[in-house]
Amino acid sequence: MHPLMSAFARQGSFFATLRVEAWARLQRFRKKLSARGSEIRLIGVAALVGIAAGVAVSAMSWISKAMHSLIFGIPVLDWLSAAPLLDRLIVLSAPIVGGMVLGCLILLQARRNMRPIIDPIEANALYGGRMSLTSSVVVAVQNLISNGFGASVGLEAGYTQLSAGIASKLGATLKLRREDLRILVGCGAAGAIAAAFNAPLTGAFYAFELIIGSYSTVVLAPVVVAALLATLIARLLPTGSLLIEAGHMPAIMPGDFVPAIALGVVCALVGIAIMMMVSAVEELARKSAVPPYLRPLLGGVAVGLLALQTPQVLSAGHGALHLNLEGNIATGLLIQIFLLKAIASAVSIGSGFRGGLFFASLFMGALLGKIFAMVVGAMSLGGLTPASLAIVGMSALAVSIIGGPLTMTFLALEMTGNLTVAALVLAAAITSAVVVRTTFGYSFATWRFHLRGESIRSAHDVGWIRNLTVDKLMRADVRTIGSDISLDQLKEKCPIGSTQCVIVVDADGRYQGIVHISDIHTAAPREPGASILDFLKHKNDILQPTMNAKQAAEIFDRSQSEALAVVSDMIGRRVVGQLSESHTLRRYSEELDRRRREIVGEAV
Repeated sequence: MHPLMSAFARQGSFFATLRVEAWARLQRFRKKLSARGSEIRLIGVAALVGIAAGVAVSAMSWISKAMHSLIFGIPVLDWLSAAPLLDRLIVLSAPIVGGMVLGCLILLQARRNMRPIIDPIEANALYGGRMSLTSSVVVAVQNLISNGFGASVGLEAGYTQLSAGIASKLGATLKLRREDLRILVGCGAAGAIAAAFNAPLTGAFYAFELIIGSYSTVVLAPVVVAALLATLIARLLPTGSLLIEAGHMPAIMPGDFVPAIALGVVCALVGIAIMMMVSAVEELARKSAVPPYLRPLLGGVAVGLLALQTPQVLSAGHGALHLNLEGNIATGLLIQIFLLKAIASAVSIGSGFRGGLFFASLFMGALLGKIFAMVVGAMSLGGLTPASLAIVGMSALAVSIIGGPLTMTFLALEMTGNLTVAALVLAAAITSAVVVRTTFGYSFATWRFHLRGESIRSAHDVGWIRNLTVDKLMRADVRTIGSDISLDQLKEKCPIGSTQCVIVVDADGRYQGIVHISDIHTAAPREPGASILDFLKHKNDILQPTMNAKQAAEIFDRSQSEALAVVSDMIGRRVVGQLSESHTLRRYSEELDRRRREIVGEAV
């Protein structure tokens, strides 16, 4: 062959090899991308969730503003709580009408026997991120009705519920793993808060601290992507931004941290009082003879009467926050507005209006900070401006009620763009969090879980413990013998080494106890009347199929037994299986290690 032709042939073979290798690499990449646990795939899905969250937040915000404009007769871009409302009849009647509409929805929901609504924190803590999209839409609609008619609640609860519900539905459709689904729910909540406040860092840390309950490199990318895209969508669909001007601040001196930390302590105590007040109103409503569907109507009457004193108690309070920060208002009037807003928020939530205390806590915290600034100024204890202490109080009170000290610190930073204020906010936020955790132990969301009988205090995944139940761990091929068998028959039937123990049942198949074969073979000669019943152990140490591994381990520890019988229930006591302590502890340890590796971002 000619040398030139030979060179072309070798070159063609080389390129053919390259094409084959490139195609193989592409196939491997596509396979990895479509894998169930692919990090790249999760980031792509998180991007879709962020876009959906941005659209959901913008749509809900526009609907709320349109309702305010239609009902109260204000310009569509004005904030309700800062608008000059001249028609006192509308101010009084609007929350009442909203309570009637919401009561009709509650009655319809009760008649359709809809299952209980699960919020993102509870979903991630107990159910592996699984939420009902239908229930989330119901929450969003109820939140819009409550806020639109002027009840003293914000839209953040609806934002996060709807966005997290969309994320959960999408993740379940794609059959994502439990840990990935939990992350995706966090992405939905992050996108909602980021879009609501035009603050991607705030949204991301809201997800880390409150929804996912941990931070790792695996969680970082999808959450941040969702928050950034949701913020971008919200900017393309503007609905009004919350920017606070802190003004020029001199360099912080060490002594300036003293009033900020003191304000953090005050905010923690006030936050606890507000949470207790909300719970007291809810308890009063439950103990009353008023049916649930009529409670929002009565709550609307109370809110309407409070709004006649000042319209600043209406809705979330965005406009009122600006109004009180920028104006020179007397201390007595600030105290009055604070008390009225606290009562209106407690009555709104306690009577059944749907919403949360996220923005209400920011508004009340700003008022509290400004009141504190005037007291500190009068005592000549510091040189901080009222606006700066208002921002510190805003974040510190929100930390005491909502939680998330880093979340609220980044919120203050992104709203003000002032690093000097952020340093003070961080000190106050940490102080508030520590005081609440050591004296009360709950945020608003987890306190309400506690009142319902749930033991969770954060979004940390404890649902896997409940899912790791005895019926999934036990052996169903259990060996039982009747209580009427003689000792000699048992020795013949179960020689030494054949099994360690057998479960004894009566003639009706009810559990009697456990007999160790070694005790039968090594026991001293008995009286002629001796029976197997003399060797029974663990007569009342039994397991049930619905118990989780942690409960089973506690029973093993108390009974000092290596194996226990599993019975159908405490009445029938029909033996359905057997479980050993070693297998229980091994599976429990494996799951604990799995969760630990998820938290630190290791492969699982």
